[in-house]
Amino acid sequence: TGVGSDLDKLAQKNGWLARFPMWDWVGGRTSVMSAVGLVPMALEGFDIDNFLAGAAAMDERTRINDFRQNAAMLLALMWFCAGNGRGEKDMVVLPYKDRLLLFSRYLQQLVMESLGKEKDLDGKTVNQGIAVYGNKGSTDQHAYVQQLRDGVLNFFVTFIEVAKDRHRAAFQVEDAVTSGDYLHGFLRGTRAALYEKGRESITVSISEANAFNIGALIALYERAVGFYGSLVNINAYHQPGVEAGKKAATRLLQLQNDVRGKLSGGTGKTAEEIARAIDADPEDVFHVLQHLASNDPRVQISKNEEPSDDKFSLAE
Repeated sequence: TGVGSDLDKLAQKNGWLARFPMWDWVGGRTSVMSAVGLVPMALEGFDIDNFLAGAAAMDERTRINDFRQNAAMLLALMWFCAGNGRGEKDMVVLPYKDRLLLFSRYLQQLVMESLGKEKDLDGKTVNQGIAVYGNKGSTDQHAYVQQLRDGVLNFFVTFIEVAKDRHRAAFQVEDAVTSGDYLHGFLRGTRAALYEKGRESITVSISEANAFNIGALIALYERAVGFYGSLVNINAYHQPGVEAGKKAATRLLQLQNDVRGKLSGGTGKTAEEIARAIDADPEDVFHVLQHLASNDPRVQISKNEEPSDDKFSLAE
């Protein structure tokens, strides 16, 4: 929690075992290496020392001035070239490893929240960003690879390859062929099939899915996002669109309180009547009333042929 926050004060007052500070300048999407990510990982028995060591090693590799030797800069340049510097193509992430199932979702937030910006650093309207989607290679193999190969060319693919299948004995799918062999074949086969049709792809390979390599992989993408932000002249470390959504949600909660205050017993009122009374948008009021009637047993709804004529009341 933040130093001096209500939770921090409560913990201090009650003598809690430990408090782990957070800072306002650390965004949620870049907090994996902070207490936000490390404390839960440590409690689950994850090797956070090697995780941080991998991230630190990638930090060193991504500070190299020669872009040809800088993996994060090369990745950012590939994104830039694929989308003409304007995010014209979506990024499809296909990790061929069950342990990386959630990595695509992580990249959705990291990339889209960081790069999806209306204004650049000069205040010009640019509407930048890269849309990211994906699940895992073995699943997506049967979901949308058909469109990737033969459909609209509005994407580029990122394959994430893990060389080592497992530490335990391999599962034999058929004689002398393991499930890992199939995954490797699917990755290489899909990559080749897309290449035949001129579909662009990037392949990121790691030796195995261990703590060190996962830390390095996350650090690689964090740095690539920062470099791409510089290439297109945007601030990759704020999220005004998210803040706008939070403010809108706060306004809606206040509207809900206002609507509830106008409900009474008897024959009830329509959404239009309540909206006029509190000077609010009738559609917003209608949806608030529908929500209340579905979840608060005290709020009653008298349905009519037209939904706009439905009447809402408060049970006495």
